[in-house]
Amino acid sequence: MPHPRIGIQLPEVERVVTWDEYLRMAQLAESAGFASLWLGDHLLYRGDGQPERGPWDAWTLLGAIAASTERIEIGPLVACLAFHPPAVLAKMASTINEISAGRLVLGVGAGWNEPEFRAFGLPFDHRAGRFEEAFTIVRALVRGERITLDGRFHQVDDVVQLPRPRFHQSLMIGSTGPRVLRAALPHVDWWNTWFDWFGNDAEGFSALNDSITQQCREAGREPSTVKRSACLLVNVDPSATERPIPSEHSAATVSDVAARVRELGDAGADEVILVANPIDEGSIGRLAELVF
Repeated sequence: MPHPRIGIQLPEVERVVTWDEYLRMAQLAESAGFASLWLGDHLLYRGDGQPERGPWDAWTLLGAIAASTERIEIGPLVACLAFHPPAVLAKMASTINEISAGRLVLGVGAGWNEPEFRAFGLPFDHRAGRFEEAFTIVRALVRGERITLDGRFHQVDDVVQLPRPRFHQSLMIGSTGPRVLRAALPHVDWWNTWFDWFGNDAEGFSALNDSITQQCREAGREPSTVKRSACLLVNVDPSATERPIPSEHSAATVSDVAARVRELGDAGADEVILVANPIDEGSIGRLAELVF
């Protein structure tokens, strides 16, 4: 199997990161040869035994990174469709895709972190149903269609994206939920899985990937037309404490990350997104030396 593309996730709440550091990391990732870079889309973390933590707004950062890079693909990993009215989110995404000249990969999901929903006054119920309606609106608008929808959760009346999008908008679904996948798989370019959904190893990814292939068939989609994306946890510095390393997973290390990337490619991953501990300029440079 061809060697997979390699992306990297930038920091979220591992520590407080200034814009200057985000800019240096994004430009370093591009110059080092990474195919893509990603930002988590969350609002607040609390209630997990850790201090309260919150990231900067992912969409504002993506717009700034889009204007500060030239080649690397960018995207949210993944955008929670419940955080914004779907037609408004579609306009945000199309604007960033314009700034980046088509480099935005719009990763979407239904959300999972209930405390941030409650804190920001967002409904947490019926997440799959809300996603189905929101995704219908978003995918139509970012691809230049006009839509009216009178749903249970969302209503839009003859809405259209103006200016009309100039570039194709790649869509990615980050989920293992059957109902969310049924809604998304007929339409997306990519499917993504987080490392702890498959145990951070090629065997686990292969089994989950086979399930996605079957669900593509059930949704009426030719499986080979949906590209597969896998996040890989990499412990670059064992003494770093930015990201706890789950005891139930075997994290990749500097000694085996290149082999682990190849194994995921052999198991069907078209792209591997590295989730590094720590995630800083040093890790980006070190990983580039190891995987390219």
